[in-house]
Amino acid sequence: MKTTFTSRTFLALLLVGSVAATVSSCKPHVMCGDTTSKQPTATSKRYKKALAERDSLCSLTKQQKMQLDGLTKDYDNLKATSGNTVANLSGDLRNKQQELSQQDKLLRDKEARLRDLERIINRQDSVMQALTNTVKNALLGFNADELTVYMKDGKVYVSMSDKLLFKSGVADVEDKGKEALKKLAEVLNKSNDVSIAIEGHTDNVPIKTTSYKDNWDLSAARATNVVRLLTDQYGMDPRRLTAAGRGEFSPVADNSTPEGKAKNRRTEIVLSPKLDELMKVLSYK
Repeated sequence: MKTTFTSRTFLALLLVGSVAATVSSCKPHVMCGDTTSKQPTATSKRYKKALAERDSLCSLTKQQKMQLDGLTKDYDNLKATSGNTVANLSGDLRNKQQELSQQDKLLRDKEARLRDLERIINRQDSVMQALTNTVKNALLGFNADELTVYMKDGKVYVSMSDKLLFKSGVADVEDKGKEALKKLAEVLNKSNDVSIAIEGHTDNVPIKTTSYKDNWDLSAARATNVVRLLTDQYGMDPRRLTAAGRGEFSPVADNSTPEGKAKNRRTEIVLSPKLDELMKVLSYK
């Protein structure tokens, strides 16, 4: 009877120990990232290894979450910045398009003005070339050393030598010169779209007489007498005419030779196209 009691008692104690061990092993393990709880003591090596792996993974996950949060924040900032950038670029694009539209309109206006200018200049050149031919034909009876007709810079020049118009040192027009001026006036009276300038020129030989103080004075008097002759005797409109004395300061040849001096002693009748239409185009904005 004693042996039976001992065996039963041992079995009961063994069962109680097993239950206690089972209850002890069911205690909650340390939560991920919990550094305040006491680490388990009655655990297997396998459990501790798994727990260590779990904690390592927990730390890695935490780091990756922090990185993800940072990347998300950077993305949000970039998205906001990109939105502002796109908005700014859109505004700049609209402004550039407006500027381009304005410049395109300005370019079209300038091209239209250039076409108008080209048309006017071509027409004036055509008129002046026709006038040159008409004047040459009207003055065919005079020698080349008496007068020349040529076109330069869109103007027609009728250059009459002193040999044709004046005696030395005086401003009265000679008869043969009057004949040339009369023929010229007949042509110019039919060409109202040109302005006429009469320019007196001398050589560089000084002159001082009771009538003329110097070459300025003589050249101006000669130009003025030609203008009076054209208006008083040949019916030209004085509003079309201008008289100017250039003296010795606009030579066409070397004054060191007699031939050069003779070429410089001249009266030039300069025919210019009226620029009213041209000035309207130039003044247009």
